[in-house]
Amino acid sequence: MNSPEKIKQLIELREQAKMGGGAKRIEAQHAKGKLTARERLTILLDEGSFEEFDMFVTHRTEDFGLGDKKFLSDGVVTGHGTIDGRLVYVFSQDFTVFGGSLSETFAQKICKVMDMAMKAGAPVIGINDSGGARIQEGVRSLAGYAEIFERNILASGVIPQISAIFGPCAGGAVYSPALTDYIIMSESSSYMFVTGPKVTKSVTGEDISTEDLGGAAIHSSKSGVSHFVAEDEEEGLLLLRKLLSYLPQNNLEEPPLVESTDPINRADESLNNILPDNPNQPYDIKDIIMRIVDDADFLEVHANYAKNIVVGFARFDGAPVGIVANQPNFLAGVLDIEASRKGARFVRFCDAFNIPIVTLVDVPGFLPGSGQEYGGIIIHGAKLMFAYGEATVPKVTVTIRKSYGGAHCVMSSKQLRGDVNYAWPSAEIAVMGPQGAIEVLEGKKIAAIEDEDERKTFIKEKEDEYRDKFANPYEAARYGYLDDVIEPRNTRFRVIRALTSLITKKDRNPLKKHSNIPL
Repeated sequence: MNSPEKIKQLIELREQAKMGGGAKRIEAQHAKGKLTARERLTILLDEGSFEEFDMFVTHRTEDFGLGDKKFLSDGVVTGHGTIDGRLVYVFSQDFTVFGGSLSETFAQKICKVMDMAMKAGAPVIGINDSGGARIQEGVRSLAGYAEIFERNILASGVIPQISAIFGPCAGGAVYSPALTDYIIMSESSSYMFVTGPKVTKSVTGEDISTEDLGGAAIHSSKSGVSHFVAEDEEEGLLLLRKLLSYLPQNNLEEPPLVESTDPINRADESLNNILPDNPNQPYDIKDIIMRIVDDADFLEVHANYAKNIVVGFARFDGAPVGIVANQPNFLAGVLDIEASRKGARFVRFCDAFNIPIVTLVDVPGFLPGSGQEYGGIIIHGAKLMFAYGEATVPKVTVTIRKSYGGAHCVMSSKQLRGDVNYAWPSAEIAVMGPQGAIEVLEGKKIAAIEDEDERKTFIKEKEDEYRDKFANPYEAARYGYLDDVIEPRNTRFRVIRALTSLITKKDRNPLKKHSNIPL
């Protein structure tokens, strides 16, 4: 019989568990400008939707005095809830309990919700705020990390996995977020590194701050580890909700449709005149993106990293798409090591989760130089090529201006199974630009002309001749490498028409265990 005393005990234990490490530690968490594990879930999930598991779990370690220090939930809050009515599984690390350090039971709780997410075919979201492995548990905590890593690996490409870093994340703890699809960091409270500043100094002699070694600014701009940076935790959690609105629940579902009030046939006259008269003058590709997507709404991914390529999510007629676009406003939109990696990762994610890809091309080529060659631009550039060629989702490509050399092939060309390839009248598709081409084709003749004015005239004539032949899209269209040359103002309408025609597209790769992408 459930007596009043037993009910009272249950209620008291629940309240005890909700207090985590106690009132003083919660105050200390707030003093750092950080939310508690449960406060974060309250913001992230739909109101009243959270169902918690394993609230009464405690650690099992008696060594080093831990036998007398046990807290209900053992430092991580786990369960499921909904975001905009859609099921998600969550875990939120609790820094108020042993600094959020991972124990054997802590890991088991996380593994349980990850297993349940896989079975249910729902996204899993991890909120990280942990001092790392619980040292008192030795190899058991390390084994716990490895159990989580294995689940991250098996879930990759099956369900979306998103990590929010809202505190310390160091040592082995960084590898679970690194294995997930997206990482969000907070400007004020988060950092990630394999080895901290003290050990770095003792081993290498380098004196560096925590922020400069692994802060949000560093990982969003230099390493590319973080895909999003939020001003604070609340903004990060709301950003996470928005990100999920573009994603399907799993790899067997289509992305969620929303009702759009933005007319399909909305023409934008400004696009006809948006490009500079000088083909070498930069412009912001995001000005074009905003004019063609639904309601000028574009969620950029990796906004601060490899700015010469732009990737992110938008909608066309209410349907989510991934956008990949060269950015002439930064390094002339050239492809380099970082841009290739960034683009390849994004393309592969979209392909894994049935999200069509729209590519806007304005690329003068790959970045030359010994720094790029020594860094492996050949291999990294091949990653982007591999990603596009492997992708079976609908792929619509619009060449805006330049598309030269190997970079033309890489950027979702017809030969890499681009489904619908359009170009603006301003498109220039060739092996290289006029200046470089004439140096190669007419180099001996140019060298033989002694008079400087005569030489300049000859070069200009040949460059104009080359430009007349290739600085337009019609040569490529003549061979069927372009499906049509379109008026810029109609780009939105033509892209939506193309995407609509590809809804039932079926494209399959040869049977294999897995591909061997050039890593």
